[in-house]
Amino acid sequence: MFSATRPFQQLKRLLAQCVLLTSLGFTVSVTAQGTGELKIPDLGSSAGTLFSAEYEYQLGRTWLKIFRSQVDVYEDPIMQRYLENLIFELVEFSELQDRRIEVVIVNNPTMNAFAVPGGVIGIHTGLFLHAQSEDQLASVLAHEIAHLSQRHFSRRVEFARTQQPLALAGLLAGLVLMATTGSDAGLAALSATQAATQDSSLRYSRSNEQEADRIGMQTLAKSGRNPGATPEMFEQMLRASRFTSGNRIPEFLRTHPLSESRISDTRNRLRSYPVVPSKPSLDFHLMKAKVEADLADSPETAVSQFKSRLELPRDFHEADQYGLSLALAAAGRFAEAQALMEQLLHKKPDSQIYLMSLTDIAVKARDTRSILPKLARETKIHPENKALNLAYARALMTNQQAHIAEAVLEPLAKDIGNDPLLWYWLAEIQGLSGNIQGLHQSRGEYFLLHGVADEAEKQFRYALKLADRDFVASSILEERLKAVYQFRDQLDQL
Repeated sequence: MFSATRPFQQLKRLLAQCVLLTSLGFTVSVTAQGTGELKIPDLGSSAGTLFSAEYEYQLGRTWLKIFRSQVDVYEDPIMQRYLENLIFELVEFSELQDRRIEVVIVNNPTMNAFAVPGGVIGIHTGLFLHAQSEDQLASVLAHEIAHLSQRHFSRRVEFARTQQPLALAGLLAGLVLMATTGSDAGLAALSATQAATQDSSLRYSRSNEQEADRIGMQTLAKSGRNPGATPEMFEQMLRASRFTSGNRIPEFLRTHPLSESRISDTRNRLRSYPVVPSKPSLDFHLMKAKVEADLADSPETAVSQFKSRLELPRDFHEADQYGLSLALAAAGRFAEAQALMEQLLHKKPDSQIYLMSLTDIAVKARDTRSILPKLARETKIHPENKALNLAYARALMTNQQAHIAEAVLEPLAKDIGNDPLLWYWLAEIQGLSGNIQGLHQSRGEYFLLHGVADEAEKQFRYALKLADRDFVASSILEERLKAVYQFRDQLDQL
């Protein structure tokens, strides 16, 4: 059984041992003949592009499984829900046709976001350190959505094919580097695979960036947000980059070139939009405080920082109190943390963020009895809120009510299916409730979502043996084994 007191550490070690693919060693069996024709699976065609939308979707999901095992994913359901809500709001006003979006958050202090073909959007937590408003954050997300809506991945591949045979392995490895180390090294890797046409391919990338800027600003305006947040955010990025000028990669190797001309372009486009001031968002500042608490040098350092802010005239002191509570909990000062979070919840009793954060503190303190009635009521009102239901299940588990926790989480995990965090905690709960067959099946789902096919197959086979004469359960597990084989086939075909 996994250790509930040390979440993910055992799995992280096992994943590190099992994963043989690395970002630069991710081999892709795409070969080019003298005609420059790529040998790829025939998954349909799309007018004007090399890959069909379905191929991009499958490519993105395969990439995401591998990516999760290689980076420090930020496993925080509160942040996940906030960003998913913000992204899906923007998607509603975008030109994106295939809206099967999946969001991955990377625990990394660098200022970065990325879009991977097939609807994968990634955000580094460091982006919150530089954005000063929710609209500035939204401007980056709208830009990445625009990359997806304009099919820039397929258009880039199509363009490269007309120039020279393309090494798709290098392209995908570059995507991994972009997501893990920032865009500079990633584009350098992409350029290395296409040295003969480096200059022209980079110009094409810049045209994609300009198009994403333009369409991203349109999305912001249509959603009722401030399109002026785009140049504002660029200016924030430019100021931040100047502090690291000694390590900057030359301008022509940057996928998101931070230049005065790019800022001027967005300022000029802004003239065609009515003036819309950015609306203040407490939730954004709460998430910003959460990231600041997590990225601090130590919990006690974070405690001191938030306390000093509370003594200054600042907007959103409520967010500073929230950050202080989180920092106190991280320092093991649970009574102080709980008292402060309870004050915040008392002022805003409908705040799900405060309720879920209070639950996290109670789970760490190993005392959730008093919060269970409130969680039970809220989950009945908001049954679709997976983060809230997960908080309730963890509180039940901590209170030695694993059977009830399993009943809360199992239908949610199966309905959503693609959330590793839900499968992880369901396995924990099933281990405590004595459902060993369910534990192995949930572990299998977790490993499959992390691209560890061998371990996923092993867990599903353990569960299949325990299913014995249960025809329905056996049939489901046989299908899950087929999913493992299909994932392997996808890797072979790439």
